[in-house]
Amino acid sequence: MRGPLGPVIGKYPSSSDANGGMGNGNNDIIKHNRKCRDVVFLVMFVAFWVAMIVNSSFGFNQGNPLRLNYGLDYKGNVCGDKHADRDLRELELRYWLNPNQVYQTGVKDSKFLLSNARSICLMDCPIPSEDSLNWVCDYPEGDIRLSLDDWIDRNYDYFADLTPELRNTSLQLQGPCYPVIFPSVNVYWTCQFIARASNVSLKHWEQMGGVKVIEDIAIDQSIHRSINSRSSVLKRYVADVGKAWPVLLVCGGFLPLFLSIIWLLMIRHFVTGMPWITVIIFNVLIVSVTMFYYLKAGWIGNDAISPIIGEHDPYYHVSARELSHLHAAAVFMTILMIVAFLSSIAIVRRILMATSVLKVAAKVIREVQALIIFPVIPYAILAIFYMFWLSAALHLFSSGSVVQNDCGANCCAYDLKAKRLSCNSCCGYTLHYTSHIAAAILFHLFGGYWATQFFIACSSTVIAGSVASYYWARGETSAEVPFLPVFSSMKRLVRYSLGSIAIGSLIVSFIESIRFILEALRRKLKLFNSMPGSWFGKVMYQTSQGCLRFIGCVIRSVNRNAYIMIAITGKGFFKASEVATELIMSNILRIGKVNVIGDVILFLGKLCVSLTSALFAFLMLDTHKYKSAHNKISSPLFPVLVCWGFGYIVATLFFGVVEMSIDTIILSFCQDSDEHQGTAQYAPPLLIQTLDHQNNEMQRLTQ
Repeated sequence: MRGPLGPVIGKYPSSSDANGGMGNGNNDIIKHNRKCRDVVFLVMFVAFWVAMIVNSSFGFNQGNPLRLNYGLDYKGNVCGDKHADRDLRELELRYWLNPNQVYQTGVKDSKFLLSNARSICLMDCPIPSEDSLNWVCDYPEGDIRLSLDDWIDRNYDYFADLTPELRNTSLQLQGPCYPVIFPSVNVYWTCQFIARASNVSLKHWEQMGGVKVIEDIAIDQSIHRSINSRSSVLKRYVADVGKAWPVLLVCGGFLPLFLSIIWLLMIRHFVTGMPWITVIIFNVLIVSVTMFYYLKAGWIGNDAISPIIGEHDPYYHVSARELSHLHAAAVFMTILMIVAFLSSIAIVRRILMATSVLKVAAKVIREVQALIIFPVIPYAILAIFYMFWLSAALHLFSSGSVVQNDCGANCCAYDLKAKRLSCNSCCGYTLHYTSHIAAAILFHLFGGYWATQFFIACSSTVIAGSVASYYWARGETSAEVPFLPVFSSMKRLVRYSLGSIAIGSLIVSFIESIRFILEALRRKLKLFNSMPGSWFGKVMYQTSQGCLRFIGCVIRSVNRNAYIMIAITGKGFFKASEVATELIMSNILRIGKVNVIGDVILFLGKLCVSLTSALFAFLMLDTHKYKSAHNKISSPLFPVLVCWGFGYIVATLFFGVVEMSIDTIILSFCQDSDEHQGTAQYAPPLLIQTLDHQNNEMQRLTQ
């Protein structure tokens, strides 16, 4: 059985004191005679951080974020990389020299891959001449005495300087120069051929005795399939996050910090109107963000995203997965907007109850003034962590090794350095990812989630310890309450309870990870389940569903009440969870509705901050800087979602002051009532009025 917490929590009368005497005079509000808890899990957390540093070091050593956007040339160099064999910092576009090779990759059942076709890096995509034949020649080397800058200035053309022998090999599409027969357009830093050959260029080519150039739609489709593959789209999404770092800094860092502090100040000075303001602003914001998704999806106006970079024929359109994903996001936001609007109507009648609860928290914030600025500390720690974490993530996602393909395809191309025609092999290079790289990425993602949960839990525990000191001082400023209760609570946390916080945040992170894995498994098995005779698929599908339900129950049971009891009692995580759950369940009818309504308003407040971050991210990404040339992002989807997520995390840190104040006071109220035969002696009068109002309403509904 759970024993009384009076000697642990503070100096208040026990149930045996008939007149409410103050008991022993040498008891503190929060006892400091604690001991370290869950030390094993603290050691595990430290080991995890060491592993995170080692894992990130691998990414920084092996990765190159340029690989996420730019392709490889036939020598394995990354376009746009100044550290390649030659300085390619200005040459960001990948261009395939031999159109017949590109056609061959698009032929059905062909084993010749596009990665094996000869490609080089250029500054812009070549277009056919209107009155002659343009050429694109290989990088100058060997007997070609041109610098890279001169080669660029001459539009990559030194055909006129070739010997008769090299001109002949060029006419055989064996290099070093190749004709520009097909127009091309810059699609995500790749020159995609338009399958409409220039009649003028083709006529000049044929008159010069060049080999037959095949005209077919396959020359367009082959490159487009490569650009639009799932892996290429994912790489561009990750690269978008790296390119939009100023947006993340402003909209995911500074803006939610400013908005959260403003919200806390308004709760402190204008608590009566804040629930109404929060609900109204939330609905306005979710409509605004949904409209931006409509704009970028092309359903409103003419500002849909385009995969084409730079000037191009306005009648030429290229499809992209990114646009399809924005369509899906717009549909999802529409459904979310409708649900949010209906939910807002449903809670209007309960807003007065939420106002009463928020008034209690506002009184705490006015008395314990350090609470309003304390979240800046975990905010600064998380900001530094995320800068390191995002940088490491970009390098890990691009940490594959560049290896030459084992294609076995024979073709001929002139080697300027060797001064001969090489027909041994024309195998190109690809970025090869091994299973351990995938494991490193998953570990890094899990580590980021665990670290986030850990710092949020630390912040919640410090706030809970501070508010508990306030409650057991009868809700008044008292000499018995530490002068700086926040820093006293921080000291207790760091000295005794970091292991408990580590295991609590680990459980939440682990369960969430398993839930996402099982959800992915369920979606795959759902297709398998559609087969009429697949009993195995049905069993696995039902098993995964049962596991999801069980995991959902576990997640709901591991909540912030455990951190409150850790702050108050100094117990380990599992014992604190047991005590908190017992207290809540024994008083659920008295406090349930008050707690739920307060949490709903606070959740809407967090969404207001994060939606504002998303809205301003849309506005910043809609500028010219992110719509053209080097800094163009493929889609605003990922940067906006990251800003949305960061905004929500920052809001969680600051809104946790109000959230944990309410929960700590309610949990302390439960213990107060339990210690004094159902009559709380230390509860603030406003909380008593709120609970009495709820009980009266419950009785009215029952009658």
